[in-house]
Amino acid sequence: MIKQAAVVLMAGMAMTAFADNDVGCGAGTILWAGQEGIVPKVLAATTNGSFGNQTFGITTGTLGCSPNGRISSRVRLTEFTGANMDQLAYDMSVGQGESLNTLADMMQIPTSLKPRFFALTQAHFEQLFPSTQQNAGAVVDRLESILKSDSNLSAFAS
Repeated sequence: MIKQAAVVLMAGMAMTAFADNDVGCGAGTILWAGQEGIVPKVLAATTNGSFGNQTFGITTGTLGCSPNGRISSRVRLTEFTGANMDQLAYDMSVGQGESLNTLADMMQIPTSLKPRFFALTQAHFEQLFPSTQQNAGAVVDRLESILKSDSNLSAFAS
């Protein structure tokens, strides 16, 4: 049993980058890594929430967890983006607007960095919206990728 725990811990240390956004980090994320569908996700989430392994992983930086992460609601960002896709696309194309400002607020971007955020979305508009038919989750993924490349805004990407 101790050997199995050691293997899970060692695998978790190596798999930090692969934590699943849907089920979080923990032993379940490691054990069911790469599997798709509702059953593996439910099993992973249940395992992650059991026996305090998520708490252990967050505290130690193992099991696919990061002790320095920022709590964010990706679901809220995706829902907002989906519900406001057309207006958000327009605002990003011109580098300003109410929906873009609301998105910045939801991402907790401080007022002092909003002009930079607005300019970045405008400069990368074609990357954010490569076609007229877009999935909100894909737009949020691309936005976070763009933010990660900016030294001043990378802290606001999940």
